[in-house]
Amino acid sequence: MKELVAFDLDGTLAESKQPLGEPMAEALADLLEVAHVAVISGGDWPQFDKQVASRLPDRADASRLWLMPTTGTKLYRHDGGWQPIYAELFDDAQKAAILSAFDAALVATGFVPEQTWGERIEDRGSQITFSALGQQAPIGAKEHWDPDFAKRRIIQADLRQRLPGLSINMGGATSIDITREGVDKAYGLKKLSAASGIALDAMMFIGDAIFPGGNDYPAKELGLDTVRVRDPEETLSVIAAIVACQK
Repeated sequence: MKELVAFDLDGTLAESKQPLGEPMAEALADLLEVAHVAVISGGDWPQFDKQVASRLPDRADASRLWLMPTTGTKLYRHDGGWQPIYAELFDDAQKAAILSAFDAALVATGFVPEQTWGERIEDRGSQITFSALGQQAPIGAKEHWDPDFAKRRIIQADLRQRLPGLSINMGGATSIDITREGVDKAYGLKKLSAASGIALDAMMFIGDAIFPGGNDYPAKELGLDTVRVRDPEETLSVIAAIVACQK
């Protein structure tokens, strides 16, 4: 029996930057009846609100839901409304160094797409996120750009040379997330354990990028029981199995 089930968001609970589908929202409401639930991902709070918080049915027990934007460097809880519990932010000098490194890395690696949709680099306060095709790219274009993560592994390797001491991980369909040193999903899950009082060995983690270099892999390295899924459809099956076992 697990007290808490933690999820990645994009590619796990929903398609990239898309709201939860109704079946997933209902499945999470079912899961909240038998366990605490956490969602930890690279998006900032407005994206979490759009994709998750605003999509849950009224019956969902929001008091058992822990929402962790920007790889867990922020935490939101529901108490008459969604409230921030903490936020750990970059200073201006750190931001400037990261933005400069992104520019240099893209020139050095040559991965400049012919078409982009919106801004490619987003300052999320506690995380800087690069989206190769832009923040508003259509799902189809995103799915075809780097399905095997090969392009981003090259950019990631270059950035790690330019930004020693920072955490640089791949996430979503086209993104690379940069956070403070040691900040990854393992860091976020440890913060969650401290905030919730739920031991790490009483948690499990579900994500689509549980492989070396993927931004879900630190959860596995932390020692949590993990389940790697292909897409939200497979996640629905996993949730149904957990609910059946926990009841």
